[in-house]
Order: sequence, then C-alpha cells, then structure tokens
Amino acid sequence: MDFQIVFESILVNWPLLLLFFTVAILYSSVGFGGGSSYLAILAFAGIAFTQVRITALLCNIVVVSGNVLLFYQQKNIPWKKLVPLVIWSVPLAYLGGKIAIDQSFYFILLGVTLLFTGFSMWASKHFVSGRKERTRLSAAKNATYGGFIGFLSGTVGIGGGIFLAPLLHLTNWDTPKKIAATASFFILVNSIAGVFGQYSNPDFHINWTLTSILLVSVFIGGQIGSRVSNTLLTPILLKKTTAILIGFVSIRIIYKHLSPLFF
Repeated sequence: MDFQIVFESILVNWPLLLLFFTVAILYSSVGFGGGSSYLAILAFAGIAFTQVRITALLCNIVVVSGNVLLFYQQKNIPWKKLVPLVIWSVPLAYLGGKIAIDQSFYFILLGVTLLFTGFSMWASKHFVSGRKERTRLSAAKNATYGGFIGFLSGTVGIGGGIFLAPLLHLTNWDTPKKIAATASFFILVNSIAGVFGQYSNPDFHINWTLTSILLVSVFIGGQIGSRVSNTLLTPILLKKTTAILIGFVSIRIIYKHLSPLFF
C-alpha cells in the first residue's frame, strides 16, 4: 500500500476517522461494537453502497475482539446459555451477508433498522438494568431469537448486539455484566459470518485504503473504551444521545430513498 495514498486518504477522511474513533470508545465501554453507528456515518457520508456493510462489519470485529478477550479473562461469558443463541445466528448471518440486494431496498431496510434501533435504545429502560432476578429461556427460544437477529444483522451489516442486549435485559436473561459479555461474543461471531457471506457475494468490493485506516482508528478507540469506564457520558446519556443521532440519520435515509417512489 502506497504511503502517500494512505496519507492523502487520512487528510481527506479525517472527520470520518474521528467519528469512528469516538464511536469505538463509547460503544466498547459498554460492550458493543458500534456497527449501527458506523452504518449511519458511512451512509450519511455517501460511501459507496457496496462498501458500507463490509466496512461496518470489519470495524465491529476489531472493536469487540478486545471486549470478548476481557470478558473471557474475567469469566463473564455464560457459554451454556450463549451456545443456543449463536447456533443459528452464525449460519443465518452468513446467509444474510451473502444475499445480493438492490441498493434502494438496502438503504430502505437500513433506514428502518436504524430507526427501530434508535427507538429501542431510547425507550428501553433496561439497557443498563441492575436487576438481579433471572429468567430461564428455552433453548428453542434462544435459538429463534439468535437466528432472526443473526439474519437481519448479516443482511444489514451489523453484529446484532444492539438488538440482542435490550431483548436479554427485558427478559431478565442474566446479570448486566453477562449480558454485555454475551452481546460482545454474539456481535463478534455474527460479524465474522457476515464478512464471509459478503466475500462470497459476486458484488463484493472494498476500498482497502479507506477501510484500513478506519480499522486502525476503531482499534485504538476500542482498546481505550474497553479498558476504561466512560467518564464523559453515563451509559444512559450515551444511549439517549446515540438514539437521537441514529434516529435522525435513519429518517434522512428513509426519506431520500422512499421519496422518489411517491413524488
């Protein structure tokens, strides 16, 4: 890779790098990868449709890998309960990533997904729940939840933790710490599956120069966020702020790609 090309790309895309760096710090501090925000930023920045999903997924992998390692070292990953969640999510995330979809349909799906994500983040009071009581869900229910979220995640280009974590909190699945660990692992394996699915897609394309500097940016941000508590924003304020931003971008995306159909 030519150093001059990389340097020029950094100069041109420094706002994008700064945004990705910030998102990585904030999301990794609460156990997420930031995929939904990466998608929103990339879509808003006008990055080529064929690169949006793969770039967001690769950034997810880089960020949550550090989280998963720390949770593993702390023995916070509930393996027995986690396996049913991922047993169907991984192949369905691969299938979702492999599907070739129309550009307009993808952005409408992305907009609706981001809008739902923003709404659920804003409305869910259990995102940072401290309750200790737990509910045992059947393996079939865990597999159903995981499979549906995995397929949607692979299709859109996120890891799915932003959907899974509120659901697990609402069902009192486990302690907040173990839910965060589960969401991190879920994001990691689904993002990997989604990457392989997209790689096998004939329309696969990626700008490695831009993607590489974004990966470095989120790696540094993720390492910082996964090791220190977020002292600038409380988790609840982070949730509300992110929900507003994602909601704003999602409405713009939906309007942009639906308006030509009606006007």
